[in-house]
Amino acid sequence: MISMRKISTKIRQFSYNLKKNYLTRDNIVIAATIIFIFCFAWSAITSLTRNWDLQLKLETKRLEKARLEVEVANLQLEQQYYLTAEYQELTARAKQGKILDGETMVILPNNSESAKNKYSEESSSTQNNESNFSQWLRFLFG
Repeated sequence: MISMRKISTKIRQFSYNLKKNYLTRDNIVIAATIIFIFCFAWSAITSLTRNWDLQLKLETKRLEKARLEVEVANLQLEQQYYLTAEYQELTARAKQGKILDGETMVILPNNSESAKNKYSEESSSTQNNESNFSQWLRFLFG
C-alpha cells in the first residue's frame, strides 16, 4: 500500500508541475503559434513545389508545340514543292528517263576501279606531301 501511495503522490506532483510550469496560457499560445507557422510554411513549400512542377510541364508542352508547328510548316512547304512543275519534271527525268524536246540523253558507263582509286590516291598524296602553311600559301596566292 505504501508504494501505491508513493506512486499516486508522484503522479499528482507531476500533474501539478505540468499545469503550473508548462500548461500556462503563454506557453499554449506560443506552442499554437509555432504549430501554425510550421503548417503555413509546409503548405507554402508544397504549393511552391507543385507550381514549379506544373511550370516545367507547361514549358515542355510549349516547346513541343513550337517544334510541332515548325515541323508542320516544313511539311507544308515540302508539300507545296511536290506540287510544283519543277519537282514533277525532275522526278519524271530521274525515275522514268523523260527528256525535253531538243535534249539528248547520254548514258555513261560506271567508273572503273582504277578511276575510283586514282582520285583517292591523288588527294591523299597531295595532303601528305605539303604542309598546312604551304597549302594556305598555294590557296591564297595561286
